[in-house]
Amino acid sequence: MAEILLKNGRIIDPANKTDAVGDILVADGRIVSVRTGRKRKFTGQTIDCSGKWVVPGLIDMHVHLREPGEEYKETIESGARAAAAGGFTAVACMPNTQPVNDCQSVTRLILEKAREAAVRIYPVGAISRESRGEVLAEYGEMKKAGIVALSDDGRPVINSQLMRRAMEYASNYGLLIISHSEDPYLGRGSMNEGFLATKLGLKGIPCAAEEIMVYRELSLSEFTGLPVHIAHISTRESVSLIRRAKAKGLPVTAETAPHYFSLTEEAVESYNTNAKMNPPLRGEADREAIIEGLLDGTIDVIATDHAPHSTLEKDVEFEAAANGIIGLETSVPLALALVREKNLSPARMVELMAVNPARILKVSGGSLTEGAQADITVIDPDLEFLYARDQVVSRSRNSPFLDTTLRGRAVLTMVDGTIRFNSRAS
Repeated sequence: MAEILLKNGRIIDPANKTDAVGDILVADGRIVSVRTGRKRKFTGQTIDCSGKWVVPGLIDMHVHLREPGEEYKETIESGARAAAAGGFTAVACMPNTQPVNDCQSVTRLILEKAREAAVRIYPVGAISRESRGEVLAEYGEMKKAGIVALSDDGRPVINSQLMRRAMEYASNYGLLIISHSEDPYLGRGSMNEGFLATKLGLKGIPCAAEEIMVYRELSLSEFTGLPVHIAHISTRESVSLIRRAKAKGLPVTAETAPHYFSLTEEAVESYNTNAKMNPPLRGEADREAIIEGLLDGTIDVIATDHAPHSTLEKDVEFEAAANGIIGLETSVPLALALVREKNLSPARMVELMAVNPARILKVSGGSLTEGAQADITVIDPDLEFLYARDQVVSRSRNSPFLDTTLRGRAVLTMVDGTIRFNSRAS
């Protein structure tokens, strides 16, 4: 494998406390050397990264790749290409496929399909069989097959005793429980409950539908002493609950998605089904609380919750439309908006999108350490581009940011020393 020199980039590597202009030499799939402040003579392939950030490969710990079962929405191959185009070198895919990833045979199928994918694919297994919340799945077999965590994402585990047993059972295999925190009996709606929902004549989902279950998961973590990860938090009180839990020393981590700090329920006002998701977009106070949680360390991860749907599921009446939006290709520019507007430091952004996901999932990556695998993302923080429908790499187009001019994007994605995306070549 040829040597590649990434030259004159701003190297941002929080794991090694590095933030300086320098060069990174890659060979044989590994980072050979990281040098800052010194020039290097090199005659191989050189990529000038002047004015750009060179960061550890971004990791998205919450995506839906739809394969097996709904390949018309997304495949592992197309989702991996979208991930690479968004700057991600690895993604963790949720188990709500058809069939559900609740056994070793489905896990192995996913990993077999992922062999030729552009990025690393980490399967997440189901907490319960068919994600029905009735009987625990076989964690040992799935762990042996290759899962990295457990979740019934898309469906909450309503039975508190089952969730307790899941946390205990998962701990035997060093697996993390990722909670879809929702009381479905309160969550029978299509947007945030409030004045706007009433005005639009839509059934609302109160913030309490999320917060009640977040409180339960935190209580179970305190009771058992075991870790839990809260997915896609969207409300002010959820942030407060997690902040207090961390202050008590509970082993809890949490994520949010870019749409929860970039949009509010106002995006639904024109009955735009591309703004319909679960949990729903909330109010401005909730959006500001999510941002504060990212700034102060309450929220550990920015994850996209990439959820592709075709026009069959989205070009329908609002209440009948499927929940979810694509997000792999817009996550970086939306996060960069917080850097410019909310004083999120570049190092903190890298922690949220690379360092912490690797640590929480216990997978490789998250640093630019010499000798480590060469999973690297190069970001141009100021490049403006139109997120046009015909430029979307994902197989689906369900994004509220379509035809919007965004600022900042990944321009090069390297996995194992191989360039998987290069904006100059696209």
